[in-house]
Amino acid sequence: MKKENVYRLFSKIPTLETERLLLRRMKPSDSRDMFEYASRPEVTEYLLWEPHKNQRQTLDYLEYLQTRYRVGDFYDWAVVDKQKAKMIGTCGFTSLDFLNNSAEIGYVLNPDFWGCGIASEAVARVMSFAFMELNVHRVEAKYMVGNERSRRVMERCGMSFEGVRRASMFVKGSYRDIGVCSILSEEYINKYLCNNNAN
Repeated sequence: MKKENVYRLFSKIPTLETERLLLRRMKPSDSRDMFEYASRPEVTEYLLWEPHKNQRQTLDYLEYLQTRYRVGDFYDWAVVDKQKAKMIGTCGFTSLDFLNNSAEIGYVLNPDFWGCGIASEAVARVMSFAFMELNVHRVEAKYMVGNERSRRVMERCGMSFEGVRRASMFVKGSYRDIGVCSILSEEYINKYLCNNNAN
């Protein structure tokens, strides 16, 4: 995974698709849909950022992202429900470690769509992109302890729980324990091949 190749690829971020979802570039026109969930305290309870105060804040954020997309150093997709033609969250890489050939996946979803397997569907597609297109060696995801819903998404996508980094992040005025789950390329490929052979 070479930095210059990744920047070139993400400067025109590819659109990904699943049975129910379209993963595409975020756009300023998504501000209404994003504000609908980004303004809700239950969404940001276990995240690093506070709820958006108004739709202008959301629009400003999405407009700022356009500059990051053009450079190619932003790796997050809008998650769009194909049936409703509605942006319902985001999923992508919160960081890429070029030296160690690994990626960290992050995601957030509108609570109206919780419990439907949508987060797992989006994460699985992004994970496939990481291993099959970027050829990373390792994919990991982190969650604040207490957010068991997020950990279940990781484990449903084949990640293994590695452990907890105690009080490793200072978030919103307090130190938080951070759980880590991961999957390696050989584990993913073996699982992928087994599933294909079963079909």
